[in-house]
Amino acid sequence: MVLYVYAITKSSHPLRLDGLTSVGGEESALRTVCQESLCAVVSEAPEQIEVKRPDVEAHHEVQERLWSDGVTLPLGFGFVAEDDDAVRAVLDQGAEQFAERLEELTDRVEFNVKGVLEEEAAMRQLLEESEDVRELNEATRDGGGTYDERLQLGELLSKGMLAQQEALAESVLAALRPYARSERLSEPSQQYFLSASFLVDQEGAEEFTKAAEQAAEEQSEGVEIRVRGPLPPYSFA
Repeated sequence: MVLYVYAITKSSHPLRLDGLTSVGGEESALRTVCQESLCAVVSEAPEQIEVKRPDVEAHHEVQERLWSDGVTLPLGFGFVAEDDDAVRAVLDQGAEQFAERLEELTDRVEFNVKGVLEEEAAMRQLLEESEDVRELNEATRDGGGTYDERLQLGELLSKGMLAQQEALAESVLAALRPYARSERLSEPSQQYFLSASFLVDQEGAEEFTKAAEQAAEEQSEGVEIRVRGPLPPYSFA
């Protein structure tokens, strides 16, 4: 029987699974597979695992219930194992590493922070700050200017926006790092100039939230800082 695996816990965890719906839609179908001091929370895997809202919500509900009762190693959506024996083998082989990680994550939570910069706002700032950009923008307005001028303007805008994004990201990171134990950074994307996860002591979660709110308030128009948390520490498990 192929198993869907949600998380790894200590065997001393309350493992309160009643009333939860599994990925695949079956209520109260969750159970545990244990090996000495560790347990994995599992259910029978559906024939096809797709990223559908009901299944993603079920996955997260299990994670949040488990985390509310004690430390876990939460797995991302979609982890499966061949059968109970395969799960026990993984627990046995990784016992020392899993135990260490569980201790490191005890009483800690995760915050996700994303930064969005509106393109129009970035352009306005570049026009205000750079005389070269202003002159080239004026020269090429309404399709005017030479090919070289249009090419130069594009290069200046690209470099300028990249520099803006890097500076914004560093300012937000500098404001939040003093309140975090660890961080995981993702590469900037077209959508986000910053995408970071922070591991924070549970007792310091309120301070981190306030620091994030202050960092957001200090940004100029067109910059948005989005914060999610506290969450189970998916990125650090």
